[in-house]
Amino acid sequence: MNLPHSHNIVTVDLAALAANFRLLQKRAGKNVQLMAMVKADAYGHGMLEVAQALAVEGCCHFAVAELVEGVCLRQAGIKGQILVQLGCELSDIQFLFDYDLTPVVVSQVMLRLLSRAAVDNGLVLDVHLKVDCGMGRLGVSPHEIDEYVNLFSDLPGVRLSGVMSHFPRADDPHSNQSREQFQEFRTVCQQVQKDHDAICHIANSGGLLYFTETCGDLARPGISLYGYYPGGVQAFEQVPEDRLTPAMRLETQVVQVKAVAAGTGISYGHTFVTSRPTRIAVLPIGYSNGYLRRLAGQAQVLISGQRVPIVGRICMNLCMVDITDCPDVAIGDTVVVMGRQGDEFISADEIASWMESISYEVLCLFGNNNERRYLNRLDEKE
Repeated sequence: MNLPHSHNIVTVDLAALAANFRLLQKRAGKNVQLMAMVKADAYGHGMLEVAQALAVEGCCHFAVAELVEGVCLRQAGIKGQILVQLGCELSDIQFLFDYDLTPVVVSQVMLRLLSRAAVDNGLVLDVHLKVDCGMGRLGVSPHEIDEYVNLFSDLPGVRLSGVMSHFPRADDPHSNQSREQFQEFRTVCQQVQKDHDAICHIANSGGLLYFTETCGDLARPGISLYGYYPGGVQAFEQVPEDRLTPAMRLETQVVQVKAVAAGTGISYGHTFVTSRPTRIAVLPIGYSNGYLRRLAGQAQVLISGQRVPIVGRICMNLCMVDITDCPDVAIGDTVVVMGRQGDEFISADEIASWMESISYEVLCLFGNNNERRYLNRLDEKE
């Protein structure tokens, strides 16, 4: 059934995504496999569409957070390894076997349960072990490695095929902490590889871009696939290669234009009051679309190739901009919230700075709360 379109459209350029993948592969080196991070609906870009586009580029490793994401990828025909980083509930273990998914283990309890299920299925399940080398989040302690190595050797039905960790500060190209953490991880890997043929991976986007020597067997790019640099605009000058290309654009349109007198309060609470006769454009985008209230008084959008400020509080489905200096704006005009219009460009990094956040949050908010369309889909080229 055909449905009407939203006023707010996220456009994802799959050609930009593919170009980013190729650039990252070149940066990592031909001997390093890339595992595409497609969790959180591919950071708002659409998990299935992104995975399909990257598979065409030769990507054969994907990582998700939730088990259901891995199942959806398989049902969509995605081949290769799919790593499930958050494991699964006991009642859902069978999905790992039915869909050939690789779980990440962080406890002996889960490892024993997986062993029992594998024996019941008459199969051997590949498992990756996560080690906490400084993140203070998921993962077993490096001091427990010998115990886990022995447990994997003793338990039937489970094979330790990978060891992984995660950098807490790889978004800072000048930090030595990542190199120190990598050395600790290397020691762990050496212990494991005495008894198990396991690949080792720790490099995220920051590791791949700023500490390339940490890539090991495999790197796990996330934000960089989608065209942004961990650490934001302050960090990307550390990378000499061609620039990554942002793949997402968000636009809306003008639904009303009105002239108001000086001294007119705008939106809830009248936190903004006009100081001059003002033309206001009303836009059908608000915090339900991921355009958060904290952007009020900070953000700008592009209309007619010019930057104009958001004025007044952002509402659930609406916000207002001052277009006094753009006299030709009319109902139906395109408004770019994120992306390029003319010579101006508003990036996720800039929006993140207005929100006191990071580009990751911006992309997830916009991509997961608005209608998505795609450029350069494979089926469009056939």
